[in-house]
Amino acid sequence: MKLFYIFALLALCATAVLAWEKEDHEIFDLVSELEATEGKGTNFYSWLDVPSTATTSEIARAYRKLSMQLHPDKNPNDKTIHERFARLGVVSTILRNAESRKRYDFFYKNGVPKWRGTGYYYARFRPGLGTVLVFLVVLTCGLQYIIQNMTYKTHLKRIEKIVQDAQQAAWGAKMIPGEGEKRVKVNLGGPSYDDDGYPIPGKSISMVVRGLDVFIRNPDGSEEAVNASTAVRPALSTTWFPSLIHSLVRKTLGRRNKGNEVNNDELASEVDDTDGETSSVSDSKSGTATPLEGRPAAVKAGGKRRKAIRKK
Repeated sequence: MKLFYIFALLALCATAVLAWEKEDHEIFDLVSELEATEGKGTNFYSWLDVPSTATTSEIARAYRKLSMQLHPDKNPNDKTIHERFARLGVVSTILRNAESRKRYDFFYKNGVPKWRGTGYYYARFRPGLGTVLVFLVVLTCGLQYIIQNMTYKTHLKRIEKIVQDAQQAAWGAKMIPGEGEKRVKVNLGGPSYDDDGYPIPGKSISMVVRGLDVFIRNPDGSEEAVNASTAVRPALSTTWFPSLIHSLVRKTLGRRNKGNEVNNDELASEVDDTDGETSSVSDSKSGTATPLEGRPAAVKAGGKRRKAIRKK
């Protein structure tokens, strides 16, 4: 039911955003710029110094009066005068047109919305691709965290119900614990009913109750406590983006470790081959084998043979 209300609110906001047109966005910009340059709380009527019920002729006279004060020729040292003078012309045009004035009066009475739509902010600030991607990641992870939190609360209520059912089955309605332990069966899904109205028992599970503590006994004889810690708490680290980064890091480290193991095995194999090829030469006096200082046996044996041939 909560999800229904959330989606209904989002749909309502989306409808309101889609209802704003280009003219509305122009008014939003003018309201923000007018308050930034002329002072917070300044609106179209207060800037022209006319009431909101002023007629078109009254607005025209007020425009001519203010335009003479804000004319660039009379304010050569004011760097912002050109923007203010141009803004005055746009405001006057909006108020002297019946349709655009009606549109402005709506926001004048009800207030300019704080959230003006994704399209408005995108056109105003022109975010880059990286900013958009970061925004989408933060948004989706935030929504996933909210769903995790809702699921966590649902699981807590279900666990609390299971624990209470097990305690009542073991110690009765008053739940006064006795000595020792009791094995009970608790219906997890709750009873359902067939077409004739007869109850159909749901899936039940065997549980062990000691005092007010409830446990699930596994087939191997081990036990798991059933309490609030059984439910998985929501965490931002378990949302999709941090989980993806963690998985990629683990895979990368796993490949590096595997590559290091292969290199170590190859190095060890090369060392074994070198040890096998290393020979020793028998010492004529002692009759024992002497290693040839790590040099290949064929090289040293060849050197011995060359010396013997020269002596002959």
